Amino acid sequence: MKNKFVYSVICASALVGLAACGNGGTSNSSDTASSGSDTLVIYSPNSEGLINATIPAFEERYGIKVDLIQAGTGELFKKLESEKNAPVADVVFGGSYTQYSENQHLFEEYVSDENDNIEENYQNQTGFYTPYTIDGSVLIVNPDLTEGMTIEGYSDLLNDDLAGKIATADPANSSSAFAQLTNMLQAQGGYESQEAWNYVEDLFTLIDGKISSSSSNVYKAVADGEMAVGLSYEDPTVKLLNDGANVEIVYPKEGTVFLPASAAIIKNAKNIENAQKFIDFIISEDVQNTLGTTTTNRPVRKNAQTSDNMKPLKEINTIVEDYDYVIENKDEIVNKYNEIYVGIQSK
Repeated sequence: MKNKFVYSVICASALVGLAACGNGGTSNSSDTASSGSDTLVIYSPNSEGLINATIPAFEERYGIKVDLIQAGTGELFKKLESEKNAPVADVVFGGSYTQYSENQHLFEEYVSDENDNIEENYQNQTGFYTPYTIDGSVLIVNPDLTEGMTIEGYSDLLNDDLAGKIATADPANSSSAFAQLTNMLQAQGGYESQEAWNYVEDLFTLIDGKISSSSSNVYKAVADGEMAVGLSYEDPTVKLLNDGANVEIVYPKEGTVFLPASAAIIKNAKNIENAQKFIDFIISEDVQNTLGTTTTNRPVRKNAQTSDNMKPLKEINTIVEDYDYVIENKDEIVNKYNEIYVGIQSK
């Protein structure tokens, strides 16, 4: 188990005083829980910032020692599959809706008593996995390079003055760029709408083949003044604002899709009671407020506090992804985009 980190019970100063969460939830867990255990094994692809904002405080609150194994999301889910007959982990902490939906057989059924306090669109509706943060598709704008322009949404990008100045990664290879593609389709009329696909063609004609090799290059290019606008996502763009970068964040007026990151209890986990406590903890009021004010991860709890650079959710026009449709039709969506892109390049 490479990349294995065992966190001590010392809580970071920014987290001292985090309160307890609600007492448990509803569960159909098996009888494999070890009563009175003081350990919890967590698999997580999350950043150090998010880990440090949750796990040390959980350890201090409950006196439970967390054994943390960090790796990429795909690697961890493959590991869970290979260990399903003799699970090592108790909780997987992080990953997208798609990964959880496709691997539901790996999880215990559990719905926290805190679930009703979560924004309705991001509650645990499956009975198996619990969203704890969301990340939205945004436009990152360099105000110096867009002076005199009004950029409030997708429609404003169809401006000849922005030709060759719009940064994006490749929707066929980047998860954030694919999220932008499905966001703009949904916002412009729907995944199967010809009008929406016409918009995609018009936009990528203006992009003029300038596809970034990675999602991080998109927001960096805008912050560095190399590009005027970028199709990006909230987390790193808020961090840029926090760091004093000369950028603006635009939540498309046509509607912003926020996609959840989730956590779940592993089926037949050895420390189920502690795992339930952890699920309750990460969506508790104090932890959600901590995430919203000390990290760039947007909380999912109703009325959770956020930093000055993170616009309150109630002030954003949000639209909801049809997760099941996108999962089932991802290849078709990517293929249609590729056809459009190749057609543009061949002209």
